[in-house]
Amino acid sequence: MLFPSAKGARLSIHGVQYLLNKHRMTASKACPSLKDTRVTVHRLRHTMAMDLLQAGVDRAVIALWLGHESVETTQIYLEATLAMKEQALAKATPPRGRPARYQPGDQLLGVLNNL
Repeated sequence: MLFPSAKGARLSIHGVQYLLNKHRMTASKACPSLKDTRVTVHRLRHTMAMDLLQAGVDRAVIALWLGHESVETTQIYLEATLAMKEQALAKATPPRGRPARYQPGDQLLGVLNNL
């Protein structure tokens, strides 16, 4: 068992959420923006799935990891997220700018990859 409770049983979803909140509040001392950020088990699962997708992991493997019965469920989940990001980027176009996809430089990519 990866995360046992204090009694040695499987940690419940509420136990995991308690630990997330506890550590989020501790981390908010160094990063104040975390204080009002909602961190949930679902968000962690989603973030991990997106990280796996961006790392080139096959969607079938991600579906297995998430415990989905079909790849189609995972497909909808991942595609909806990518579509939402595209919509957010479209809204971020400067008023006098022209729509274009941002292409970060090698230096910025290096910094982001090392986070």
